[in-house]
Amino acid sequence: MTIRAVCPVLEVPFHADGSLDPGGFDRVLDAVLSTGVTSVMFPGYASEFHKLTAAERELLTRRLLTVTRGIEGFTAVVSVADHATVVAVDSARRAADLGAGALNLLPPHLLSPSADAVRDHLATVLAAVDPLPVVLQYAPAQTGTALDAAAIDALAAEHANLRYVKVESAPPGRLIEALRLPALVGYAGLQLPDALRRGAVGVQPGCSFTELYVRIWELWHRGDEVGALGLHTALLPYLSYWMQHVELIVAAEKEISVRRGWFGSAHCRAPGWRLDRRELGMVDRFMAEFGGLLGR
Repeated sequence: MTIRAVCPVLEVPFHADGSLDPGGFDRVLDAVLSTGVTSVMFPGYASEFHKLTAAERELLTRRLLTVTRGIEGFTAVVSVADHATVVAVDSARRAADLGAGALNLLPPHLLSPSADAVRDHLATVLAAVDPLPVVLQYAPAQTGTALDAAAIDALAAEHANLRYVKVESAPPGRLIEALRLPALVGYAGLQLPDALRRGAVGVQPGCSFTELYVRIWELWHRGDEVGALGLHTALLPYLSYWMQHVELIVAAEKEISVRRGWFGSAHCRAPGWRLDRRELGMVDRFMAEFGGLLGR
């Protein structure tokens, strides 16, 4: 498996006026690669993918693939989140042509398509890019999409390039254990310990404190469950607050990245979440508590 352990979702920096900051994106990628991860994903919810123009997505995708193309054993996962099947197929093929190592496929959910329509959409995109590996992102809280292990396994039986499932159901553990496919746990790794116990092969969080997830992963797989749980438990007050809303954790992670010097503005494109004084104070406490475990 090439997508395993910690696979961060890259954030997108903007200047204070809301314009794209490609140089900041390059610094984010450089900092994340320095942690030793062997895969990343772009764009995702953490990338504010729904707030990027098609040209911006392609520009940053090209920058990502240009940097990572020559890294042996590294997988750049490009996300396809389009709702129209014809558009999703086009996006998937373009990502494949640009050199993506794998795709992340988000089921369509706008206007609540039927279960059959969702399945047909996924099957069509999978067939269009076969044999490129695909991660199916299952995020029912954000999308309202309802899938079970049997439906996902049936789709995988028909399309061998469906290789992984990113599980963001609540709780994720039961689905992870029921799936035949390897599973990654998302949702900021809020339930990472249970996911590990149930066989998750990776975690896909945001990227601003990748080192902490890498540390938890390494401790767990060295057999130091107490150490891994201790660090995860220390993170929980922050994760549980920030994960009350996707826009909230995006805003908090950007503040962390600014404090780390990766880019100059924590601007999130509207509509978004504006951190108040106490939420900014929480970011300050996070940096005071964990800054010593973070690299450059």
